[in-house]
Amino acid sequence: MNPTVISVENVSKRFRINSNKSLKEMVVNRRTTRSNTTDFWALRDVSFDVTAGTTLGLIGHNGSGKSTLLKVVGGILTPTEGSVRRRGRMAALLELGAGFHGDLTGRENVYLNAAILGLSRQQTDRYFDDIVAFSGIEKFIDTQVKFYSSGMYVRLAFSVAIHVDPEILLIDEVLAVGDEAFQRKCLDKIKTFQREGRTIVFVTHGLDLVRELCDRVVLLDHGRTVVDGDPVEAVRIIRDTWQEQAVTEAAARDIPDAEEGNGAMSIGDVRLLDTSGAPISRLTPGQPCVFEFDVASASRTDDWVSGIAIENHLDQLCYGVNSSMLGRHLEPVTGHRTVRFRIPELTLGEGHYHLTVAVHSREGIEYARKNRVANFKVYSDRQQVGPVYLEPEVEVR
Repeated sequence: MNPTVISVENVSKRFRINSNKSLKEMVVNRRTTRSNTTDFWALRDVSFDVTAGTTLGLIGHNGSGKSTLLKVVGGILTPTEGSVRRRGRMAALLELGAGFHGDLTGRENVYLNAAILGLSRQQTDRYFDDIVAFSGIEKFIDTQVKFYSSGMYVRLAFSVAIHVDPEILLIDEVLAVGDEAFQRKCLDKIKTFQREGRTIVFVTHGLDLVRELCDRVVLLDHGRTVVDGDPVEAVRIIRDTWQEQAVTEAAARDIPDAEEGNGAMSIGDVRLLDTSGAPISRLTPGQPCVFEFDVASASRTDDWVSGIAIENHLDQLCYGVNSSMLGRHLEPVTGHRTVRFRIPELTLGEGHYHLTVAVHSREGIEYARKNRVANFKVYSDRQQVGPVYLEPEVEVR
């Protein structure tokens, strides 16, 4: 059994918030300063152990306490209550440019940052060329870092952190700053660390990344642990919560189902059904289903096409089709009709999806459209990432 390298026991962290907004107010109200402060508990009674070789993800909404917890684990913040024990060399990327001095050059900051992380001058000399090569900013290594872009900061900071040979690596969302090529380079390095049995704890809002990389997840809500366990289940819970919040906020704003188009036709109810005709909102990959919606035309419409589009929670188009693409010529319509798109096998991966429906002419003149009018979830037991569900067979020759 792998040894425990991080132990967090009943950790709580309190911050005191002063309601005085300026130095003048503090001086004027100096006798009542204590009464003008309020306690904010960023963490309450958080406990978990991390064994060597584990990749742990910390997730939650903004303000849930993720970054505070990571700073407590890294020793940057001292817990108000509880304790944290760590074992092994640790490297931390807790915020952009932490440990860098703006008036020093990139070269000087490499040595400064490496010293903070525990490397000697001789060790830094040995790793220096590799650090600069990985960062990809050789041309600017002798430029003051105050002139660096945010992406250059991250490149250099991440490169130093991974070259100090850490047994434990702490990362706080900084990978979202670099360009796509560098992000892939960092992810490849993280996967190399995983294969080498190193311990990684990271904070991210990239839930698909959590499912791909993490062995375990701690989900926080207002400083308390909600889930400590399976990444798939934790991601489901937080996405369900965000979806419920979005629906509640939309209802509070009293936003009707907006219908776009020139009004030549209209769209009524939109339904997601199983093969027996029963309404559903949750499916599994490969399950057959029916997208059904009502349309109406006050006068005879000879030229019309019906279509659907499926988008994921990031508003990325996953699938779109219409009756014309399918080679189906629709008969002229007067009055009400019901349109059905039967899907024999829904090959979408796990996630939240939204359905858009529309009717238009063959030339593309839009009669009516309802955007994101129906929501549904796809749950999968398979460990896959991405919006497409496949069942490949693996063969080695």
